[in-house]
Amino acid sequence: MSFLDELAWRGLLHQRTAGDELDTHLAATPRVGYCGFDPTSDSLHIGSLIPIQLLRHWQLAGHKPIVVMGGGTGLIGDPSGKDDERPLLARDQIEANIASQKRIFERLLNFDPAAPNAAVIVNNIEWLGPLGFIEVMRDVGKHFSVNAMIQRDSVRQRLQTREHGISYTEFSYMILQAYDFLHLRRSMNCTVQLAGSDQYGNIVAGVDLIRREFGQEQGQAFGITAPLVLTSQGKKMGKTEQGPVWLTADRTSPYAFHQYWINLPDADVVGSLKWFTMRSREEIDELAQRHEESPQLRLGQRALASDLTELLHGSDELRHIEEATAALFGAGDVRRLDEATLADVFADVPHSTHTRSLLEDQGIPIAEILPQTSLAESKREAREFLNNGAVSVNGEKAGLDRVLTAADLLHGRTILLRRGKKHWHATEWV
Repeated sequence: MSFLDELAWRGLLHQRTAGDELDTHLAATPRVGYCGFDPTSDSLHIGSLIPIQLLRHWQLAGHKPIVVMGGGTGLIGDPSGKDDERPLLARDQIEANIASQKRIFERLLNFDPAAPNAAVIVNNIEWLGPLGFIEVMRDVGKHFSVNAMIQRDSVRQRLQTREHGISYTEFSYMILQAYDFLHLRRSMNCTVQLAGSDQYGNIVAGVDLIRREFGQEQGQAFGITAPLVLTSQGKKMGKTEQGPVWLTADRTSPYAFHQYWINLPDADVVGSLKWFTMRSREEIDELAQRHEESPQLRLGQRALASDLTELLHGSDELRHIEEATAALFGAGDVRRLDEATLADVFADVPHSTHTRSLLEDQGIPIAEILPQTSLAESKREAREFLNNGAVSVNGEKAGLDRVLTAADLLHGRTILLRRGKKHWHATEWV
């Protein structure tokens, strides 16, 4: 299956330039293609996995991927998809963000120099930084029509929806991204730009610039975009009430990342398997059938959670999370959870804070604590649950006479309470 066919059946192909000419170009020999990434944060979120997936499939098809870090364009700010002007970041902050983001790409692409199509990472400050203003105006700006630039979606939307329009700084972003493509075409024979659909106008600007510089015959340059991926509810994939789900453990814990996929609605499972995993059509079709037959088993969600957690956080972290999940929702022992995982759990389930001194001496009856949690609304209801054997303390059944003491503290701070099989509440004692 060709690269474009692979993207098409996965729902990752939105726009392409040049029609059949692009098919012929990709079939002739391994090509070089790039995708740019915005260094406005020290991490990337799930939405960024889509353009990264384009690069992964590009490399798997035998082509060479270039990751372009926007050390130069990041100083300007991309207006695409933004209603307001971006705050300008200092150069040292952008460089720190780039260094932090690199670890994500190193997990997802093959950088082995022995590979004929090894991935490379470049920073566009290397070629944009030395450019002079007059040089850009004379040699690059002369090829851009303002009439055409204001028709680009990223500019037109800002002119229509924002009272103050768009600054010349962000208006010029298109020129710099187009120059990126031209520079890579000159220096690395890069002929394809890959991106999300919001970048299509910038890609076309780069294609036009290359053809003006090289001529129509020699100026081969093409663009391929993926769609904006939305959930079945029409929301951006990876957005939660707590904010975006990030791809690094210091921004979103591996446990919370894993739980995001486990809790994915059934309607989003098959699409997500196609978009975010490298599983084959046959594997996904089989999973989809099994998932439809037994949706309560959440087989599709578990496959997504396992594949992506292992990919981004490693097999050891995945095993660690699966042990924690078994402890919380199966027959595992929550007392074996290490402090870091327990902290993740504490953040992910309903929780409350209590006075530690209550656990000293004789302790405090659990019937008095339950109404202070999400597990019971009153002491009467708490006694009813306890009499029915529905409550556990750190995974162990608790009766009406159960008293909480300091001996119940996990890592000297937390006691986990559960009602039934799924309703957990973490109590923190300080």
